Amino acid sequence: MNRNQKIFSQFGICIICISVIGILINNLTINLIRTGLGFNFSWIFKPASFALAEHVLPYSSSDSYAWALFIGWLNSLKVIISSLLLATCLGTLIGFARTGKNSLLGLFSAGYITIIRQTPLLLQLMFWYFVGFLGLKNNMFFHIKNIFKISNQGIEFLGLTLSSEFSALLFGLSIFTSAYIAEVIRGGILSVSRGQWEAFRSLGLSERKGLLKIIIPQALPAIIPGLTSQYLNLAKNSTLAIAVGYSDIYAINDTIINQTGRAIECFLILLTSFLLLNLLISNSMETINKIIINSRKYN
Repeated sequence: MNRNQKIFSQFGICIICISVIGILINNLTINLIRTGLGFNFSWIFKPASFALAEHVLPYSSSDSYAWALFIGWLNSLKVIISSLLLATCLGTLIGFARTGKNSLLGLFSAGYITIIRQTPLLLQLMFWYFVGFLGLKNNMFFHIKNIFKISNQGIEFLGLTLSSEFSALLFGLSIFTSAYIAEVIRGGILSVSRGQWEAFRSLGLSERKGLLKIIIPQALPAIIPGLTSQYLNLAKNSTLAIAVGYSDIYAINDTIINQTGRAIECFLILLTSFLLLNLLISNSMETINKIIINSRKYN
């Protein structure tokens, strides 16, 4: 294909894309006119008139839709960040166990990964919510002095109270994502040549020191891209919070749509919110990856 043909084909693709977008916008405009709703965001400052079971900042039903959406955004951030940290820790431990010499740990981690990855996330969330927490009796199921308590109301840890909805979502997202992170960790470790393993062993380093100081630094460039994908998946999977009644931004958007009928505006708010979040995660991980690559160049 010569240069003129490439330019013509690219121009044709652009025309097709613009045409499709134009058709979609035209259909959207026609449907908005038919419903008589129009397209505006003036409703966002009206009282929400609904309560939220969980909020990190003061909230009442007399507050605006905008404040309710902001509370939902904070709730989403809370569960996403907490799940990312817990999933990373679990996934790293399982990944190490999967590549270690202990056959029992290797068998356990392989079974863990297989079971978790073959079970839908929605079912896991329902299990943790209805069986893991709501299935408990009113009295404390597990109690360590005044440090750690588990009941059907949730978890209390060092004076911090986590609702059953948040706890079920945290466990479900973390355990589900950790199985995929474990495979990412395992793949990164196995990407390091066997010669590196033999080299640190010949120097008399223990398996733990060799893994931490020699293998992991070399495996990180291979791990980071896969880890980024799993972080993005976790952020998007958090919208399943509606299944356990957690008040995240998706659940609040759904309530607002039922009250106002402003589906298009709410979808745009939701789309923008998750686009910004995913860009933040991607750029942060890309920055970390560049720092690791540059540090290896200078070492």
